[in-house]
Amino acid sequence: MANTKSAIKTNRRTKKQTLVNKSRKSKFKSAIKKINLMIEKKDKKKALEFLPKLNSQLMRVAKTGIVKKKNASRNISRITKKINSL
Repeated sequence: MANTKSAIKTNRRTKKQTLVNKSRKSKFKSAIKKINLMIEKKDKKKALEFLPKLNSQLMRVAKTGIVKKKNASRNISRITKKINSL
């Protein structure tokens, strides 16, 4: 249990930030699942339309530190390769 006033404030801020981070990570995961579904259905046109949005979302998440930048780059690279192979 937090004893000092600053520790209580930090605790409150951490709880709020945890919710924000969970929401961002969830959006990140659902975007990857969405494009993987398009790839499974071999829908190249829709996948290519969604790719810039995905790229933007992944880099935004990486910028805020939810996932590492190289992790996001690796995901984008792999997905782009899959789309090009369709």
